[in-house]
Amino acid sequence: MTATFLGSNKTMMYSIKILVVGISMILYSFPFSYFAAYINRSMVEEIINRAWEDKSLLKDETTVMTIRKVIDKLTDGTLRVAENKGNGWVVNEWIKKAVLLYFPIQKIEVIDAFPFQYNDKIPLQKGLGEREIRAVPGAIARHGAYIGRNVILMPSFVNIGAYIDDGTMVDTWVTVGSGAQIGKHVHLSGGVGIGGVLEPVQAAPVIIEDGCFIGSRCIVVEGIRVEKEAVLGANVVLTMSTKIIDVTGAEPVEYKGYVPSRSVVIPGSYTKKFAAGEYHVPCALIIGKRKESTDKKTSLNDALREYNVAG
Repeated sequence: MTATFLGSNKTMMYSIKILVVGISMILYSFPFSYFAAYINRSMVEEIINRAWEDKSLLKDETTVMTIRKVIDKLTDGTLRVAENKGNGWVVNEWIKKAVLLYFPIQKIEVIDAFPFQYNDKIPLQKGLGEREIRAVPGAIARHGAYIGRNVILMPSFVNIGAYIDDGTMVDTWVTVGSGAQIGKHVHLSGGVGIGGVLEPVQAAPVIIEDGCFIGSRCIVVEGIRVEKEAVLGANVVLTMSTKIIDVTGAEPVEYKGYVPSRSVVIPGSYTKKFAAGEYHVPCALIIGKRKESTDKKTSLNDALREYNVAG
């Protein structure tokens, strides 16, 4: 009897929360700061988590409105898939859940982007010019991605949940995957592939911190973090299994999962024994540090010349 009562009471409390959220959403026409003031963020998080566990709730109108509001707030940058709390990056798992729940509640619709026509569930962003964003024909940014002020989008693709901060250059044929976090004044050179990750929800996204230069055709995936002002030369490939080796000292120093700040990195290889013999396996080599007195590109060129590996 007591267990039944407690279960009913818990369900009733959740129903009251749903009602409060629903009424507030109907009435709101103000920013998320006000939205959060009247509805505790944890209540919204609880609605998302409930729907994640019980997909039948996706038929509930308030649940659907909550999911869509979260995606809207990803688009305007109020919410993020991951954020730096000062003592490290934290993944907001419930927001990743909201992104994944957004797909089943959306219907496939025709999207006109003259002269092209698309057939998809997620709309494309509009009004980029209002934020002083330059979007060259061929640039695609999906709803649910944040694009900061003065960002330049050459023909490229930015997926839902991505965050691109102010003043960043997204060059031709760059792809920025779901949930990837790109800092301020980053340069993503032509053909760069920044991986996305929505599942598993606890997995960290790729993070490129402020002021980094990512050279042409680099691939950065699997939750790699490139710390502030690092420079990756062309064709560097970074995964969680990639050895990142600092070769600037008397002895090599090995890193995995992140590139230290201000490092200058080029592709390399090391010898590994297999049953069939010895073979060269790709790695990344830290060959120097970005100098305070020079810009990112100059630092890369200086380091290449110093180690006689300039092309």
